[in-house]
Formats: sequence, C-alpha cells, structure tokens
Amino acid sequence: MDAVRIVSGTAVPLDRSDVDTDQIIPSDWLKQVERTGFEKGLFAEWRDDRDFVLNQEQYAGATILVAGPNFGTGSSREHAVWAIQQHGFRAVVSPRFGDIFRNNAGKNGLVPVVVDPEVGEQLMRAIEADPTLEITIDVERRTLEAPAIGLSVDFPLDSSVQRRFLEGLDDIGLTLRYGGEIDRFEAGRAAWFPTTSF
Repeated sequence: MDAVRIVSGTAVPLDRSDVDTDQIIPSDWLKQVERTGFEKGLFAEWRDDRDFVLNQEQYAGATILVAGPNFGTGSSREHAVWAIQQHGFRAVVSPRFGDIFRNNAGKNGLVPVVVDPEVGEQLMRAIEADPTLEITIDVERRTLEAPAIGLSVDFPLDSSVQRRFLEGLDDIGLTLRYGGEIDRFEAGRAAWFPTTSF
C-alpha cells in the first residue's frame, strides 16, 4: 500500500447515520474474484436516486467522505473499504466507526478520522453550504483542518495504525520487515521439516 501522510481536498457530505457495510457495498458485488471495480457498487442501491449525494456534480472529485455516526457497522467485508477507495476517497470522517470497518480501513490505507458529533455536524453543514470547502487531514500530526471555517481539531489514531499509514505498510509489508529473521529461522530448521517456497 502507498504511504499516506496528508489527505487534502474537497468532501462529500453523506448525511446518514448507521450506514452498514451492506449499504456501502451490497452483497451482490461480493461474487467477483478480482479486487477491482467495486467503485461501481459503492452505495449502489442509493445511487438509483438521482438526487443521492454521490450523483451530484458539485461533489465530483472529492477525496474525503464525511458521514454521520456509526459508519461501517455490520459485516467484516473488506470490499466496503475497497469500494470507497476505488471511488477516489482517501479518508472517511465520522463520529464513530464500526470496529471491523475501522480496522480494515487502517490495513488498506483508508484513513478513518473520528471526530466529535458536533464537529461532524459542523463539517456536514459547511460542505453542503460550500462544496469547494478544502479539508486537510494530517496523519502525522493527527489533525483535521478546514481553515475557511476556522476548524482545527485533533483526532485519535493508534500509533501502530499511524505507522502503517506513514510507512505504507499493509500486513504483508509488516511481515516483510522481519524477512531477515524469517530467513535465518528457515535456514536453521532441520532439512526434513516441510518447507514453503515462493
């Protein structure tokens, strides 16, 4: 995964609470084997409504999704994170995330930004009033800023997840950091033990 230090850009205001992973990416989209093309299924059932926020031109090209509380509850499907990323979002802001979704986001390079409900509401209304509002999320400083509305807040981010973002480490990348130790261990094993070759 690519390193993530700063996410800056405009946002989409998804003014809905309790959005679960089945609403993010319906189960019909989980049948494909490839890990691409999920952006077409993002909020698929809602996108039939031409007034749905993702269908509105003023939000085209946004890199941040601002959602209501309890975003990403439900099943453990990583496809929800993939769909959001493949649509072009690099961060999601919400007062609360489902634990599994937040964990999947951290492992896949999508920044989950937890804010107070009042901050979430302020951002939502500000984006609706001005779709060109610039927001900057600084992973290293753990801050979210929207200078045009005088907003600057800290957000919690576990140090190990922050390191993943800053160094661009997915689970495989984390394991490969121990490549030398793994090689030494394998070299010292008895020859008759089973081996795995790549």
